[in-house]
Parts: sequence; C-alpha cells; structure tokens
Amino acid sequence: MEGKVLFVSTSMRISMEAKKLAEGKGINLHIYNGGILKNGHIYAKQHENEYDVIISHGNTADTIRKLVTVPVISIEITTLNILNTLLKAKKISNKVALIVFEHDMLKELYLLQDILNIEFELFTYSNHSELKEQINKAISLGITTLIGIGDCIADAAAKYSVNSISIDCDLKEIETALISAANISNLSKKERELTRRYQKILDHTNSGILTLDNNNKIITLNKLAEKIFNVKSSDILNDSIYNVEQLKVIVDAMSSEEMTFNKIIEVNNIKLIVNIFPVIIEKDVYNKIISLQEVSKLQKLELKVRTQLYKNGLYAKYHLEDIVGESKLIKNLIYKIKKVAKTDTTILISAETGSGKELFAQSIHNISLRKDGPFVTINCAAMPENLLESELFGYEEGAFTGAKKGGKPGLFELAHNGTIFLDEVSEMPLNLQGRLLRVLQEKEILRIGGDYILNVDIRVIAATNQNLLTMVNEGKFRKDLYYRLNILDIRIPPLRERKEDIRGLANMFFDKMNKKYDTSISTISEEVNKLLMQYGWPGNVRELENFVEKATILSNGFYIDPDFVRESLLSKNENDFIQSNLSASNDNINVRLSNLKDIELQVIEQASKLYEGDKSDLADILGISRTTLWKRLKQIEETQSS
Repeated sequence: MEGKVLFVSTSMRISMEAKKLAEGKGINLHIYNGGILKNGHIYAKQHENEYDVIISHGNTADTIRKLVTVPVISIEITTLNILNTLLKAKKISNKVALIVFEHDMLKELYLLQDILNIEFELFTYSNHSELKEQINKAISLGITTLIGIGDCIADAAAKYSVNSISIDCDLKEIETALISAANISNLSKKERELTRRYQKILDHTNSGILTLDNNNKIITLNKLAEKIFNVKSSDILNDSIYNVEQLKVIVDAMSSEEMTFNKIIEVNNIKLIVNIFPVIIEKDVYNKIISLQEVSKLQKLELKVRTQLYKNGLYAKYHLEDIVGESKLIKNLIYKIKKVAKTDTTILISAETGSGKELFAQSIHNISLRKDGPFVTINCAAMPENLLESELFGYEEGAFTGAKKGGKPGLFELAHNGTIFLDEVSEMPLNLQGRLLRVLQEKEILRIGGDYILNVDIRVIAATNQNLLTMVNEGKFRKDLYYRLNILDIRIPPLRERKEDIRGLANMFFDKMNKKYDTSISTISEEVNKLLMQYGWPGNVRELENFVEKATILSNGFYIDPDFVRESLLSKNENDFIQSNLSASNDNINVRLSNLKDIELQVIEQASKLYEGDKSDLADILGISRTTLWKRLKQIEETQSS
C-alpha cells in the first residue's frame, strides 16, 4: 500500500492551502474537513489503519492523539498568530471572546490587554463538551466577536448572529507539518516493505520459524511453523511459549544453554531438527530464533542434490538392450542378471580384460530399484593409493597439503541411494580394503581428516580380471572382504567361448564406426565371419571393436577383404589365429595357455565340437573313460550357464 497522510482540518482555508502544498510536494494527502465538533476525531480513529500519519491542529490534534496508535502531527498555533488575530478583532469590536484550547501560554495574553488596548475575555476548554459550554457562556455575556481556531467558531457565531475571526496559522507551519508527515510516511513505508520482505522470506523458507522476545513471548510464527504445530499465529502471538500446549515440545528442547543445535524432536509423528539461537546486542539477549526442519524434507533435498549430480554425469548410459549376443552363454547371463539386479546385494563380476564389465554393471543398475539414483565408477588400478583413498572417501578442509577449501565429498557419498562400481577391485591396496569392508558392513564412511560419520545407502558392484581366491591364499587380498564381495557372482564369458556372437558384435561396431567416420561398410561376409571366429580374441570384445575401427579406416570399399582380416589378425599374434586350412580329419585344436585343469577343459570342449557323434569315440581319442568325459562336459556346461 502506498504511504498516505490524513489531514483532519478545522478550517477550509487551511485545507485548501494544505492541498496545494501537498500536490506540489507529491504527498498523498487525504483531507477530512471538520474538527471534534464534526467528529473528525472519530473519523481518524475508524480509519487509522489506512494511514501512516495524521495531521491536525489544536484540540483536535490532541484528542486524536489519545485515540489512535499512528503518529499525529499538530500544526502549531503560535502566540504571534493569536496577537495578529486580536489586532484584527480590535477594528471590529472592543468586546471579544478568545476561545482556545487550555494552555498555560495563553494565560499570559491577559498581560497584553493594556498594551494592545483590547478588551477580550479568555475562554478555555479541554474537551468537546467544554468547547460548546464556553461558546454559550461567551454569548450569554454579550460578547459580540468570537475568536478561535477552525470553522466551528464561525459556525457558532453565525448561529448567534455575532462576528467571528479564525486564528489562522502560517503557511510555513502547514508546510513543516506536511514535510514531517511525509518523512514519517516514507519511514513507515520502508518498515512495511522490510516487514513484508522478512515475512515473505519466513513464509517461503523450508524451515518453520518461531521468534521469542526476552520474556519468551511469541513474536513471530511463519506459515510452516503454523502447519507443523497446527496452530494459528493470531491465536498465540504475544503469548508466553510456556502457556501454549502445542509448543511444549519446544520448551523441552530449550536447554539452559543459549544455543541448541541439531536436536531431534517429534511433533504429530513428524521428526524435526531443531536449532535455537539468540539475537544478542551488546551482550544482552533480545530475541530467540527457533528453526525447525523436517527430516524427511532434508532427505528429499539431499536426494535432489544427488539427482542433479546424477544428471551432470554420474549416471549409467548402458542398458540390457545394449548387450549383443545370441549365444546360450549370453542368454543365460542376461537371465541371471535380471534376477540379481532386483536385489540390493553386492555383486562380484569376474571377467577377462576387455569383456565389457562396465557395460554389464551399468545394465544391472538400470534395471535395479536404484535406477533413478547415481551410478559412480572408479577404476581401482588407475590411481595411486593416496589419491584413491581421497577419491573414495573424500576429505575435509585442511586434511592434507593441497586439500580444496571446504573439503570434497568422496565417491561413496556421491553414490548415495545409487550404485558404485569398483572396477579392478583386486588392485585396491590392503589398507583400503579394510575401509571398504567397513562401508559394506556398516554403510558408514569417515572422510579423511573428518571427525564425524556419514551414513551412505549404496549398492556395490565390484569387478576383477584376477582370481581373487588365489590372491586371498597368497595374502594379497583380504579373505573377509572377498567373502563380503562374492555374495552374488557373475562371470562374463570371454569372446572365444561365445564365438557365435562375433558376427552380431562386429556388425554393431561397423554401424558405430560408419557414423563416426562417415563410411558405408556393409555387414561382414560369411568368409570374414569364419576368419573372425577362428581367431582367439585374447583382448575380447574390446579387441574386436578396435579391429573393426581399424578395418573401417583402412578399408578401400564397402566390404571387408578376407585377406585384410588374415593379415591384420596374423600380424597381431600368430599364436592366437587358428589356420583356416584345417586338415580333413579336423583333428587340430587350439588352446589358451592356462593351468592344467583349464587346459583339459578347453581340449574337451573343442574336441566335443569336432566330434559331435558318439561320445565313446571321443573318450577313446582322449584316453579317458566315458564317465570322466561326461563329468567334464557337465562341468563345462555348468560353468557356461553360471
């Protein structure tokens, strides 16, 4: 609301002068013509909330001041104003009644009668009824001229057919009153703006706010606090907090100390964090501010922040649909992934380098209950020990030389409500393995240099290309951590074990490279596919993708030349290439160097593919019994389906 000034005027002449001055100074002035005889004081009382300040003069000003709470400015009538009016009256009559509001200064006017040679009678009043009585008294004494403030004197004189002269004030006095009123109005407007601004802040903050004065009376209560305690501010403002039953829980939270931090209370089944702190001015406590935050809203806010981080890069871009393969091994693996993904249990992925461990980890995350949370990846083999620790667990400001101001959250914190993927977990130093075990068991972390525990809700997917059990036996990996990680195990088969997937993978990679290099390589031919299947692919899917990229760049046409495939793969590692000109008897096989048991299984697996007929013949060729052959084939089948 714009600042407004009310002028309760007792004189039309003064009203007109005040209106002109106000317009010239841009003051929003409303004029009510009529003093106390015309209920000007009543009007002021009824409308005081509409105005910042009220102007009037004489008795009317004093009467209004007693009725209202807004500031009242009085236009002063000076002794000089009265003397000038008396001099005017002398020219009309020597029998004059001076009717003025009771004031000690006016009694001194009697001393001036001899000097001015004016005969006048002084009639004073202090209220509305006395004014009427004094006018009647003056008339009864035969007074022929009435002098007073305002049009009420002129009206009374007209009623009794006598002369009247109004005591007018100077324009300077009117101007001074208007300027003072405008200044007060501007201050009031600023106070209103400030109050409204603070109220808006209070009403739109995420905290419930109460303010107490130094006597523990409630002076502020925002809308959220009203909602929390199911009260109306209009009902409890200016009451002592000790007298409001709904706020008893706050009284219980107020300690003898000046401040209370992060105390948890419960109101109407809502858990709240309470903070109480004083407003101190020159060592004196003037107010207490109480803030209340709903724990559930803080948790949602935390999730929102982490979701923003998720949007900024901590997310899983791969899905099950991105896993290419029609082999029985891959189909069984996808079936298993769908089952384990729905749980929150830790998963250990075992796979050779280049098999696509992160592809599978991200796919698990994206069909889990945590799919809307962050997905955080770290390669434990890619960082030195001290850097790995700070990245995983974060640090506080000043924890070590070069630590960022304000500290830094660790990846476990960033993965809250989501998944963290620990690739190459076998390379994690032993001392950090102990801290990782605590995270898995307690869901708690401690920042480097920190003195408080942070709770984290995460799902851990670890991956390794090493035999962790062997490392446990060698003392290179913690036994307790191994069993904590190896709850749900997933083995990604190497590419050589699912060669029927090579064609589909190669075609997918050619599509990708065609877009990257603006080429038009067609799908691979049957001859090229056979050559690719004869290669051992020690680098697995990553090696196949690299080969496709090379072929795309170096190709001279729309098709891949088989000779290019032979030359490229032979030049890489001749030992991994199975010659295409196998003997007619098909009795040549190629195995990967490994431990004896694994080599035995490789021989039996490849031999069984060459001899698809009677297993008795195959057992005879291998020099083992049919029972042993059956057991080994069963073992191979179980390994492939696990």
